[in-house]
Amino acid sequence: MADPALYTFPSPLEGYENLEPLPEVIQDDKSIANPQSGKLSEAYDHFITPLDNTKRGGFDIHVYYNTFVDTEVQFARALYERVRREFPELRIYKFWDKPVGPHVLAMFEVNLFTPAQFGAFVPWLAIHRGALSVLIHPNTDEGEGLRNHTQRAVWMGERLPVRTDVFYKTKH
Repeated sequence: MADPALYTFPSPLEGYENLEPLPEVIQDDKSIANPQSGKLSEAYDHFITPLDNTKRGGFDIHVYYNTFVDTEVQFARALYERVRREFPELRIYKFWDKPVGPHVLAMFEVNLFTPAQFGAFVPWLAIHRGALSVLIHPNTDEGEGLRNHTQRAVWMGERLPVRTDVFYKTKH
């Protein structure tokens, strides 16, 4: 994982300073009561800055499989077909039979363009991925491939290594 000391993190309360304290009322279901504002967060409709809301898409999903395990290959191919049939509106790339880019196993990739697609596809994949590992990473308009694939990444299943060397520019 990328060293968090390499990055700055804005305050999570940016834009919410100097507001009245929140109540500590416990409801019947044991949750804390939150005051309703009458409007939903804009994050329901658009990915927040700095996520990419253009043709690149806000999130990439990489579904990994081991090419040396026939049952994994068969399951991954079946999942790939199901994703293409059930979610044709998503951008789905080829079924790779070898590692590519920063990925250490073969995989297929799906791009998500809206919070609604994320909210539908990620829970669906949590149920249907079987034993396959899945990397979910944001695409930011800051061009931070290393940070997006490491510090900001979310995993389903076993966390796999990512080849970070591909993100460093070397001078020859």
